[in-house]
Amino acid sequence: MVLNSIKKRFSVRKFKDKKIEQEKLDEILEAARMAPSARNVQPWKFVVITDAKKREKLTEVCKGQTFVSQAPATIAVCVNNLGYKMACGFRGAVIDAAIAGEHIALQAVELGLGSCWIGSFHQDKLRQLINLPAEYKAVALLPIGYPDIQKGSRTLKDKQEVISYNSF
Repeated sequence: MVLNSIKKRFSVRKFKDKKIEQEKLDEILEAARMAPSARNVQPWKFVVITDAKKREKLTEVCKGQTFVSQAPATIAVCVNNLGYKMACGFRGAVIDAAIAGEHIALQAVELGLGSCWIGSFHQDKLRQLINLPAEYKAVALLPIGYPDIQKGSRTLKDKQEVISYNSF
């Protein structure tokens, strides 16, 4: 049940020193590939960083967040077609990337793995690290691995604060 994975998901910032099985990575990437996109453009490219030397450099890329380098894999969610704006005024590719990123996070949970959405990173340093072409931008990085911490408590707003019907 998807809701169970949503409830189990949390931002994992400590990973076990354990390699992720290729089959699990393949399932996570398939979940990302299956994400919907505006006009079915599928503007994404998912760059999986598993090389030890490249992983070491992720701490600097991610502004000192050392746990990113400790994850056995990090997926860079990259998009092109950045000029396309949806009728609502938002860039379609960025929203598409966010949907694919959440598919990644939820599939990871389903497979007993954890992740953390990283939006604080140096675009130029990442571009250099993964040879990202000029027409692409990275929207997010998702370090993935076996959690070495338990989910803590989190306070959510009451339903009445975030939900209304028919009018704001």
